[in-house]
Amino acid sequence: MNITNLTLTELAAKFQSGELTSRAITEAFIKNIEAHDSDINAFVNTTFDLAREMADAADSRYQNKTLLSPLDGIPMDLKDVVSTQEAPTTASSKILENYIPPFDATVWQKLKAAGVVLLGKTNTDEFTMGASTETSAFGVTKNPHNTQKVAGGSSGGPAASVAAEFSAGSIGTDTGGSIRQPASFCGVTGLKVSYGRVSRWGTIPMASSLDTIGPIAKTAQDCALILQTIAGQDPKDSTTSDKPVPDYLAGLGKSLAGMTIGIPKEYIVDGIDPEVLNTFNATKAICEELGAKLVDISLANTKYAVPTYYIIAPAEISANMSRFDGIRFGTLPDGTTDLQSIYKETRTQGLGDEVKRRILIGGYALSAGYYDAFYRKAQKVRTLIKQDFDTAFLEVDAIITPVSPTPAFDIGENKDDPLKMYLEDIFTIPASLAGICGISTPIGKSKDGLPIGAQILGPAFTEDRILNIAHQIQLNIT
Repeated sequence: MNITNLTLTELAAKFQSGELTSRAITEAFIKNIEAHDSDINAFVNTTFDLAREMADAADSRYQNKTLLSPLDGIPMDLKDVVSTQEAPTTASSKILENYIPPFDATVWQKLKAAGVVLLGKTNTDEFTMGASTETSAFGVTKNPHNTQKVAGGSSGGPAASVAAEFSAGSIGTDTGGSIRQPASFCGVTGLKVSYGRVSRWGTIPMASSLDTIGPIAKTAQDCALILQTIAGQDPKDSTTSDKPVPDYLAGLGKSLAGMTIGIPKEYIVDGIDPEVLNTFNATKAICEELGAKLVDISLANTKYAVPTYYIIAPAEISANMSRFDGIRFGTLPDGTTDLQSIYKETRTQGLGDEVKRRILIGGYALSAGYYDAFYRKAQKVRTLIKQDFDTAFLEVDAIITPVSPTPAFDIGENKDDPLKMYLEDIFTIPASLAGICGISTPIGKSKDGLPIGAQILGPAFTEDRILNIAHQIQLNIT
């Protein structure tokens, strides 16, 4: 039996039945990481000794019939912006390379309480700012399907880890597409939850009104199992919702018959790769075969989403990054004698070009004389984008689109062209601005063997609906 080839759901069933021990499952993943991660660079830090201890504890609970949850004993990794007391949390930045938090993020508290085994922390673009992990201070993560290609970003490490069978599942963050795009590039399933569905407390922020935390795994069923554990209100995070958490697994068996799915004309644009379009059309056909009705819709303000995002996000970044000053966070540089030089040298030495670029853009957008012209106007357009979705969801139950205009691109291809890199998120940013949920599901491969994904969007707090649609597609895709 190839243990690491199994889905998270299959591994959980085999552990809970006694067919496999948690230690055996964990050792299989550790062996894979040790053998192959030097080629992929998915992990920033590994926690193998801790993982073995946690696996042995799970096996002991099994013997005593005191298992904690359906995830008990299952090895996972965390994107390296999720705070953990057990390992450094670096945000893939030099400024935090030695930082070990004195607390656990809520999402890790919940997973740890459920018995999840921690394999380590996975790579990201620095402070999650990027679409390829090429801004990471610890090197780019390579796509397991073709190591000349990027794994996507910013959650490229988590997506590559699942795709390379280094872990059964992972936790990523999605601000403008950072779970969905790498999931598509790596051929796995990635869920961007509704804003407020999962607590952000203890996770290093990028843009606080956009950040979400969600699962990456092989299948929609796996993602549902993880979401069941991490979703819900958190008194430490005032943005979390008090809406009840549904039974996500129970919702996976529903027929698509009678469901109406919208196809926004603004997402089928010139320049989209023909293979992406052909695979997307095949997925539409599957939905129709399963009984769904497909209708054309319009999301008229989609064209403004990228410029709107790249005003709002950097503005919030500039505020969030102010804490990295060499005093509260970051290493105090040698030879600094006054406050201004501490700030300047800490950030000059500790932050990469993309982070500095976004801080400058954000500071400019919020500065006196420009706030109304840029930031306030961007917030008004954000409202229009949300209203487009609200109107569409009066007519349709869900929306299906491509995730990215192309399959994974070459490492270095867009690195020196920030504007081209920003456009990689053209299909994922609108949902983030609207605060709705979305999932990337694998739907095929290019002639070169590169994965292609489809994005399913639903109204806020309908994760059960889009998980089921993705699940039905995955059951019926050839």
